Amino acid sequence: MPDLSSYPITKRWPASNPDLLQFYAAPTPNGVKVSIMLEETGLPYEPHFIDISTNEAKDPAFVSLNPNGRIPAIIDPSGPDGEPLGVWESGAILVYLAEKTGRLIPPGQARRYEVLSWVFFQMSAIGPMFGQLGFFLRWGGKDYEDKRPQQRFADESKRLLGILDRQLDGREWIVDDYSIADIATLGWVNALVSTYDAGDLLRIAEHRNVRGWLDRGLARPAVQRGLVIPARPA
Repeated sequence: MPDLSSYPITKRWPASNPDLLQFYAAPTPNGVKVSIMLEETGLPYEPHFIDISTNEAKDPAFVSLNPNGRIPAIIDPSGPDGEPLGVWESGAILVYLAEKTGRLIPPGQARRYEVLSWVFFQMSAIGPMFGQLGFFLRWGGKDYEDKRPQQRFADESKRLLGILDRQLDGREWIVDDYSIADIATLGWVNALVSTYDAGDLLRIAEHRNVRGWLDRGLARPAVQRGLVIPARPA
């Protein structure tokens, strides 16, 4: 049985089965990247719900695994050297799991770097901009009288949707075959519609390639399961 005792997070959120990959997250756009990836690959795992509304991600035990205090994070009891390995940052986790399983990332170097470019595009642009827009539409920023910040993030989100729409022209998936580029991005575009109610504001219906891609992604059983993992307490 793997020894996870060197990870303080396992004392705060104990592993029922230390042989399984331990997954710490909430079903947010960043969190579901990893749950969808795990569901797609079929890797056995144990999810732990981290309540970000009560700042559990700032708990010292969580910060011991991810110094940035953000979900998601994982501990793989069977790391590359046969020892447990903690990985944090959703993009890094996607790449790690893709390389571990040999799935959802192309084997050829040229196509692999194309996929990674779109993963990092999501990490550096789509996630931050869509997330800030969500703050102004759904959470604390919605009551601000000055709407200029909201407009800035709405305009930038429209621009990013345009880039994605052009990339998807004539393609079913972002880089031809379904990959971690799609998994990284699906949760964020879905949040625009289902959580932030920004579909009309951003005129998503006019981005037909994005709309079709989102529908195809949401039709995948692994995506449907991953979008609600880890389950929120009743």
